[in-house]
Amino acid sequence: MNDAPSAAGRIGPTFAAGNTVHEKATALTRLLEGLPALIVAYSGGVDSAYLAWAATQVLGDRALCVTANSPSYPERHRELAIRIARDFRLNHEIIRTDEMSRPEYRANGADRCYFCKQELYGQLTLMARHRGIDAISDGSNADDRGDYRPGRRAAREFGVRSLLDDVGLTKTEIRRLSRTAGLPTWDEPASACLSSRIPYFSEVTDEKLRMIERAEQVLRDLGFRVCRVRHHDTLARLEIGREEMARALEPDIAERIDRELRAIGYRYVTLDLRGYRLGSLNEALRLKPV
Repeated sequence: MNDAPSAAGRIGPTFAAGNTVHEKATALTRLLEGLPALIVAYSGGVDSAYLAWAATQVLGDRALCVTANSPSYPERHRELAIRIARDFRLNHEIIRTDEMSRPEYRANGADRCYFCKQELYGQLTLMARHRGIDAISDGSNADDRGDYRPGRRAAREFGVRSLLDDVGLTKTEIRRLSRTAGLPTWDEPASACLSSRIPYFSEVTDEKLRMIERAEQVLRDLGFRVCRVRHHDTLARLEIGREEMARALEPDIAERIDRELRAIGYRYVTLDLRGYRLGSLNEALRLKPV
């Protein structure tokens, strides 16, 4: 992609597990000090929020934190991103991405995330070129290296860096640093776009996304912190953190969940007895790290 910002000067993930959190945080500061300006792909999640904060500490307004708004982006995450940007004085902008207009994305193949990130990084690359910014970074961390993440292929194609990964910061370390920084995301549960709740090869539609978002809000309103509603047409398969599963089976709670999810449009409401699992819909595929 000829319009991508230059990746010159990129360092690989050379930091080993033996390096301390302080050493990695210092290395991140040094990387940021070497950049005239930076665009951060900022979703408001644990990783991108910490990177946005760290970049702002070093670069001030030359760190531009950009949030992509789309139908697959939960409203609660958008509100959190805006609140953090306000409270920590981030230079923040929101753009509209249109991955839903792409047939390849809606088809929901195993590479769906690639088309989403291709849309995002394409827009960020144009923004960077128009504003004279040479570097873009996502929030990928060292723990993501062995996972199936087709969006990273799009990052490589557009020259998008992963500064947290470059210095070897893990999710646990980022949470620790975020807590020290006072970021409210330090103990936020893992998050993903709403499309990740739809089984592969089942079309992604706005109606399905809204049903999922409303159903998960029901669970959060009942106090469940770690939860997913996997959308199987008229069946909602609930994945809840193991420590919270017993509460979901209490008669009053179970009755309310069933009633409210049926009102949303689900015919059947089931509880997955294995509990919440990161990327559980990947279990049906044979996937290799990307």
